[in-house]
Amino acid sequence: MSTSSPSKSSALETTLTRNWLRRGPLACALWPVSLLFRALSGLRAAMFRAGVLKSSRLPVPVVVVGNIYIGGTGKTPLTIWLVQALQAAGMTPGVISRGHGSDGGNAREVTQASTPAQVGDEPLLIKQRTGCPVMVGRDRAATGRALLAAHPGVNILLTDDGLQHYALQRDVEIILFDGRGAGNGWLLPAGPLREPVSRRRDFTVINTPQLSPQLAASVGAAAMPLQMTLTGAHAEQLRDRGQRRTFAELAEASTGAGLRVAAAAGIGNPARFFGMLKAAGLRITELPLPDHHDFQDRPFAALDADLILMTEKDAVKCAQIEELRDDPRLWVVPVTAHLDGALAEQIVEKCRGRSIA
Repeated sequence: MSTSSPSKSSALETTLTRNWLRRGPLACALWPVSLLFRALSGLRAAMFRAGVLKSSRLPVPVVVVGNIYIGGTGKTPLTIWLVQALQAAGMTPGVISRGHGSDGGNAREVTQASTPAQVGDEPLLIKQRTGCPVMVGRDRAATGRALLAAHPGVNILLTDDGLQHYALQRDVEIILFDGRGAGNGWLLPAGPLREPVSRRRDFTVINTPQLSPQLAASVGAAAMPLQMTLTGAHAEQLRDRGQRRTFAELAEASTGAGLRVAAAAGIGNPARFFGMLKAAGLRITELPLPDHHDFQDRPFAALDADLILMTEKDAVKCAQIEELRDDPRLWVVPVTAHLDGALAEQIVEKCRGRSIA
């Protein structure tokens, strides 16, 4: 089935990401600039380590879930999994985030009634999936203090992204990659990396259905990385989440009954979402969109499809737009992260030396 044309911004993003996977002419031309970027980012990190730039320590352990590969690698599903694993271990986690697209810099609590425009799409999804306290704000240390003041029972904080936000001290760092590994291994703008793969971390997780030794070696992990997989089995209608269709039903309908199925993804790596659906046997028309797409341009209006599948991250925004919320073609695909449960146990062990309030 044919693939629909991406938007101009998505096409530019695709061009860059393709060049970041190899050391071709464009990457080589940008390589000198990446050396400057590396020097400046390294100097900034060193200034925080030396105390020249000030950082804050919070009274409870802080776990950073982040990446050095620009764009989406699956941080939000990993954060959701970790919150649920810590809750199962008897802890009371809270989550802080910058809140991409949120409408203010001061700390703001995420509630079930919040909108993506107020707090960002990913924090709202974390709140909906876990029910744990979530706050967003530009200053993560101040946001963490605000969350602890509002929820004194919280005894461990997770920060969704913020690996390079050194103004907040942390006890555990988790770096997440996906099947692209470290790309061409170069820093921005010649490559996709914010920091070198030699950067220290406590845990390395790779979001991929197949973890090869070559992929593991490419990300600079000191030990064999942990593998994370994202799986889905059904879709739920956006306007009535009680209505479900399994992947098996959709696969049969899209291949045998002539059901025209499209898939839209405004995430950092749309190909990962499309690949999951195709691996389940669905024939789809792909509609890749820019990460954090706001859907105000009504991208489905001219889409020739009987049913449109989307990610949960996109669904939290579409549910706020009346025209899209009531479109019976729109269906949401919930996904679940799967990891070795020992990760949560090791995090608790590492934090044991800190005060667990």
